[in-house]
Parts: sequence; structure tokens; C-alpha cells
Amino acid sequence: MDLSDNLADIVARVGRSVVAVHGRHRMPSSGVIWRRGVVVTAAHTLRREDGIEVTLTDGRTVAAVLAGLDLGSDVGVLKLDGVDLDPIGSGDAHSLKPGHLALAVARADDSGVSADFGVIGSIGGPWRTWKGGQLDAFVRLDGGLRPGFSGAALADMRGQVIGICTSALMRGAGIVIPGMTVERVTDELLAKGRVSRGYLGVGTQRVGLLDAWVNKMNLSFSSGLLINSLAPGGPAEQAGVLIGDVLIELDGKPCRDMGDVSAALGSASIGQQLHIALIRGGERHACSVTVDERPQRNSCR
Repeated sequence: MDLSDNLADIVARVGRSVVAVHGRHRMPSSGVIWRRGVVVTAAHTLRREDGIEVTLTDGRTVAAVLAGLDLGSDVGVLKLDGVDLDPIGSGDAHSLKPGHLALAVARADDSGVSADFGVIGSIGGPWRTWKGGQLDAFVRLDGGLRPGFSGAALADMRGQVIGICTSALMRGAGIVIPGMTVERVTDELLAKGRVSRGYLGVGTQRVGLLDAWVNKMNLSFSSGLLINSLAPGGPAEQAGVLIGDVLIELDGKPCRDMGDVSAALGSASIGQQLHIALIRGGERHACSVTVDERPQRNSCR
């Protein structure tokens, strides 16, 4: 009974800062009061920009204003006017180990607080998502998330909230967006409504490099990125990149997959020149491209 009572106490305590977010049709998602007047949730659950509402812990439903979305890290930030509820305290995701027990705490407006008891499946260092976002730690839950649990708070067995849950960053598995990532992204979204990332204006496909190319150019890797589309007037097109080129290096670093490209296109890269190496017609070709800010709704990297 001691374990059960302890779990129930954690759910009740964390649940005081967990809300239901009505930003899509039918089932609401969950959100967490991260700062006074600020709710964070999973960005993919917000399907509209206007008419978003939040059901608070006391049962009231209030209007929320969308401060910004970052689909790369799947963090959405909402502002609440005239709501002065205590924010949640966050812990450090790096304290977790595979096998640690955890509690996901969610809220639906019709049934109140809900909990899901699970296990930390794996944990690692900083992780770049397939959407280009950077999480400060990789934390995978053992299994998927139940409906309505995206945006829920994830607490350890000491009752510390180590982040929020999402089902959008890895197929078939729940991922935790660490508290330190939520803090960083929330700061940027509140300041300017978006998270800035670099942009080359290329569409790519990973391809294997011919052995002859690898030997001729003395490469230490065997894959590159085939340029299969160019954004009209984008940085890469202006630099003279052509469809059919194979991208192999960015600023002297191997470019083997889109993860290597995303790693070079953080906010600090905007406005900077990148020296890129290409294979064109079986020969090495070099040029420089000035990185632009990535359009918020453009699928090119």
C-alpha cells in the first residue's frame, strides 16, 4: 500500500499543474502549466491557431492564445490571461536510467486527471529529431502513449517532472521532451513566436557513393545526399547548386544523411556562409552558400 499511496500522491501533486487543451477536433490533449500564465503542450496536437481553450484543474474552461509552435521539437506554447496558477517544477532528464519507473500525468475535461505507469526504455545524449529539432536528451518510454497523453507531464518516482510526453517524434514509441528543452524552446517562442533554424532550400535523398568516387576523392564515407529539388530563389539555387548534384560535405564535415545537414543549420548559422562540396558529373565541385532562415511551413531543409 505504501507504493500505491506514493504513486497516488505524485499524481495528485503533479496533476494540479496539468490541464486539458482543446486545440483539435474530438479528444483534447494534455498540457502543463510551465510558468505563470503559460501552458506548454505537444505542438502536433494543436490543429488550429484560434479558438484554443484550456480546461483548468478546478474545472473552468478558459481561452488560450497561441504564442508559438516548434514542430521540430514538438513544443507548443499557450498564454492564459488572468489565470494565476502555480507552475510545475521540473527535474533533470539526465538523472534517469533505463528501467526507471515513471508516471505520465494527463487530464481530460470530462474525467479529470489520468495516469499511466511505465518504464524508461532507453536514454541517451542530445538527439536531433527527424523534423530538425534538437532535444537535450533522448528519453524513450517503453511503449506508445495512450490517446490524450501527448503533452502530459512525465514524473519520476520522486515526483519531479522531467519533461512532457509526445507520440509525434518516433513511430510507435512515446518520447519525452526534456524540461531543459521545453525551457529553451519556450523562451524563444515567447520572445518571437518561432524557433529560428537555418535553411538551404534543398530537397534530398540519401544515396550510396560509387566506389570509384570514394577512391578518387579519398572519402572516408560511402553515402551522400542527392539533390532532387531546389526551392526557387533559395540559398542553394542562388549559390549555383543543381538538381542531380550529390552533396558530400558542409564546411569540411561529411554530409552522409539529413542529420548531418540539420546539425549544421542551427540558429547560429543564419546569415553565415557555408562551404559545400558536391559531386557533379563524377567530379568534385565546391561552392559557398549563405544560410537563410528556414520558412516556418516549408518542408525543404
